[in-house]
Amino acid sequence: MALRLYDTKTAQLREFQPLEPGKVSLYYCGATVQGRPHVGHVRSAVAFDILARWLQHRGYQVTTVRNVTDIDDKILEKSGASYAEGFEPTEDYPAADPWFALAYRFEQIFNAAYDAVGVVRPSYEPRATGHITEMHALITRLIETGHAYPALDDSGDVYFDVHSWERYGELTHQSVDDMQDAPDADPRGKRDPRDFALWKGHKPGEPETAAWDSPWGWGRPGWHLECSAMSTKYLGETFDIHGGGRDLRFPHHENELAQSAAAGDGFARYWLHNGMVTYAAEKMSKSVGNTVSPDQMLTEAGPKAVRYWLASAHYRSELDYKPGALQEAESALERIENFLDRALPETDTAVASAELPSDFVEAMDDDLNVPAALAVLHQTVRAGNTALNSNDDAAAALAAQVHQMLQVLGINDVPEPAGADSGPTAEALSHLVEAQLAQRAEAKQAKDFARADAIRDQLATIGIQVEDTPSGAVWTLKGGA
Repeated sequence: MALRLYDTKTAQLREFQPLEPGKVSLYYCGATVQGRPHVGHVRSAVAFDILARWLQHRGYQVTTVRNVTDIDDKILEKSGASYAEGFEPTEDYPAADPWFALAYRFEQIFNAAYDAVGVVRPSYEPRATGHITEMHALITRLIETGHAYPALDDSGDVYFDVHSWERYGELTHQSVDDMQDAPDADPRGKRDPRDFALWKGHKPGEPETAAWDSPWGWGRPGWHLECSAMSTKYLGETFDIHGGGRDLRFPHHENELAQSAAAGDGFARYWLHNGMVTYAAEKMSKSVGNTVSPDQMLTEAGPKAVRYWLASAHYRSELDYKPGALQEAESALERIENFLDRALPETDTAVASAELPSDFVEAMDDDLNVPAALAVLHQTVRAGNTALNSNDDAAAALAAQVHQMLQVLGINDVPEPAGADSGPTAEALSHLVEAQLAQRAEAKQAKDFARADAIRDQLATIGIQVEDTPSGAVWTLKGGA
């Protein structure tokens, strides 16, 4: 079965055929680093991380680009607020930082969140401020072809003329006449209020450091322009896949496509968009107080469970967070890892050569249907446990398949939190528990079942769960692997 992906632009499943045989170019929108990441940022990164992993598993050489928007109205507003009279330090804004320092600090916090759930760093992670020259070149091309114009006032802005491009609206399948105005600049300088800013002239009160010289005067780039310039610099004028959250389809991705195509670039051949994250079926909102941060999730569950949960819904569907969701993910992972601990010796060489179940491959090839792939994984675990309980040699082969499926989904690559399940403390705990289990085995052999139950119950009070199997008792630390 060929890999099929849902293309937003054509609104249909399309068989994936790369531009260059054996290679895939993937660009997905990163963060505007104005503050801490929210769960939606991390959900999107996990979705495209799984896409990249699956493409690599299928034998492609994958080049990934995830941008950093480090200059933006919101970043300037946040840094300006930190200098305001009466500023009080908070955890997020502990000092009066200039805009570039604020952006850099939050960029590191975003990367820490991505790293915590095993998102592989992209091949390139360009910052907008490092690509002003490429943006100037793109604006010049658009002005020369009649698709952009300097502002009608003296603001120093440059706008894209939406009426000059007859295909404007092709990504989101809407008419320009039905679109909302572009609120990115004073409309008095525009031919049409829906025209959007390519370059924003420097305004009084903005930091001098937040402006670059250009043929149209001092200023800074418009948001949409940044991605067009950076994606084509690293992936070429035409590349395979452009991704991002569903909320970016309009105006951001629509405007990216229009300005790039109007400049003569083939741009993205497939457009993929992941769904939003909700809280108990309601939209997350700071004003309502129902937001959940990556840090919050990582205090509720281990990082592997957080990644498992983030991947558990189809990437195009809404992912609904509700109390207990992460605990359910942790329980599911415990069942998987308990089976692997029993069935798969650490030195088992069969793991690397194990083939994925055909149903798993079919699910992943069907527009990355991870929920269906997880169902195959759990079905394999159940079959493996049955094989173990009947001393069937097939258990090891099934465990090797489970390991490979976890590898493809990136769960095996999630780093353990500091101090977790390793080091002298973990080793000492293992020795102590094994000694208790040895005493329990002796008590059972002597038919002193009261003492055996007492040892089991004592272990349970400190979070050690004991399970009797045909091959002996096995233990797990509740909430761990």
